[in-house]
Amino acid sequence: MRDVEQRVRPSPTDQVSSSLQKSCTLIEFKVHDVDGEYERLQPLVSDWVLQPTTMPWGNRSILFRDPDGNLVNFFTPVTREAIKKFNG
Repeated sequence: MRDVEQRVRPSPTDQVSSSLQKSCTLIEFKVHDVDGEYERLQPLVSDWVLQPTTMPWGNRSILFRDPDGNLVNFFTPVTREAIKKFNG
């Protein structure tokens, strides 16, 4: 049973919720290419919370903490519903 428990990973939603509890500020940016931004920021960011992940609500996101501990979310709507929500 212990082996199974060790292999269970938190879902992206759980990771975001857990990170928000540790931070008082969430800063979000809609970007054109979240994967490209992840590659660009690799040498600059030391505290990654979430690597590029498509969230259940249709955005592809990366999350990291800035030097002050704020949680930063770069996201790109990728599902039809999310694109419609952000682009009208």
